[in-house]
Amino acid sequence: MTHHPGTASRTPATPAASGAVATVDTLADRLRGPVLRPGNVGYIEECSGFQTAFQQRPSVVVGATGADDVRAAVEYAASRDLPVGVQASGHGAPFSAEGGVLITTKRMDGVHVDAEARTARLEAGVPWKRVVAEAARHGLAPLNGSGPNVGAVSYTLGGGLGLLARRYGYAADHVRAIDVVTADARLRHVTADSDPDLFWALRGGRDNFGVVTGLEVDLVPVDRIYGGSLVFDSDRVEDVLRTYLEWTQSLPEELTSSVATVVYPDIPQLPDHLRGRYVAQVGIAYTGDAAEGERLVAPLRAIGPRLKDTLAEMPYAESGSIYEEPTTPHAYCGDNALLSGIDAAVVRPLMDLTGPDAPVMCVLAIRHLGGALSRPPSTPNAVGHRDARYLVGILSPLGDPEVVRPLHERVLTQVAPQTMGTNLNFVFGHGERLAPERVRACYESADYARLTELKAHYDPANTFRINHNLRPVMEVGSR
Repeated sequence: MTHHPGTASRTPATPAASGAVATVDTLADRLRGPVLRPGNVGYIEECSGFQTAFQQRPSVVVGATGADDVRAAVEYAASRDLPVGVQASGHGAPFSAEGGVLITTKRMDGVHVDAEARTARLEAGVPWKRVVAEAARHGLAPLNGSGPNVGAVSYTLGGGLGLLARRYGYAADHVRAIDVVTADARLRHVTADSDPDLFWALRGGRDNFGVVTGLEVDLVPVDRIYGGSLVFDSDRVEDVLRTYLEWTQSLPEELTSSVATVVYPDIPQLPDHLRGRYVAQVGIAYTGDAAEGERLVAPLRAIGPRLKDTLAEMPYAESGSIYEEPTTPHAYCGDNALLSGIDAAVVRPLMDLTGPDAPVMCVLAIRHLGGALSRPPSTPNAVGHRDARYLVGILSPLGDPEVVRPLHERVLTQVAPQTMGTNLNFVFGHGERLAPERVRACYESADYARLTELKAHYDPANTFRINHNLRPVMEVGSR
């Protein structure tokens, strides 16, 4: 294995002793949480997550209540060469998986804030809304995303592109310590000093190196922001997109924003100002004062009348209202591209593909990157493509994947000349595991090579493979 500067000696992962957990019944006797098989009462509910398009149907599902449950489940799986998957809220399940062992972490939902140190200890299944609320009691904020119900740990391990990203960088840049059960069923407390290689790989490699049972993360001194959204009707959509691309050329990094377009269905569950409309919505989070925020957004308001304008100073605890992400589980497919820039000439083709004439409902989102996201953290990690200036995402909440997939491909083809790679957290999938070349596109070339070497060291049997998989460098064939 290639030696990297600052690498400490490592203990290789070896398979758990065969037969240590002889049967599912023996496993159940060792656990505090439920152990369920197909046909058991509660099996379907335990396997289900927020994403309903792709169903997990493992041979065994373990509802972990703590690290000891996780260790026993991994030991059982490794002794039988069964694949292991992990699920917290289930927002990111990208494909259906049959067989293996699924470990659900939703019962591990603790959070503890150390206000003096400005840190928080997060258990594996805690959603961001609980972390935001607890941090707010101390005038602090985590680096959460737009969805309050998303699992904080899995989001962070995938990089974490949040509401304050241009000001503070990726959430993964602010991890201090990680508790993880590796393929040898060993619980490790991993820091930059104790195991720099594994610490580097976990922050960006997501669930490829083990089951993370807890994180220690930084909190930032933010208790109020200027934020909200501007929603424009169909006749302004093109102007909004073009103005947004120009507007983001000169913003301070204290302002993080995105623009999205969507054709809402004409259904009574939606508010009147959205029903059946093709709209553009700009979401904004600014850590400066409200008066300066008003000045900065003036070019957007000058586009014309808004269907909705919620921009105002708000407690950070209410930041979930900026995007009003859906809270009801549903089916969706999606993909993304990280871009070096966006040519305004693609605005009209993107609208033609995703607007009112699209065969399925599409959410086209453009996220402004740069600022702190472009700078490497003090302790390096595997998060890639920091030079990207924008992320273009395409998501379809409804529709046949056989119709959706080619449409999404055509959308991303429009921005292919500026594409640098892919953001792992925004690959919502089309019902199948990412091909190796697509996983490779999530990382810098040298980082991908290092990740696959480390995978061979810590998980040589590729136990953790119910995911967008980083294959061990020596693995031959497919799994």
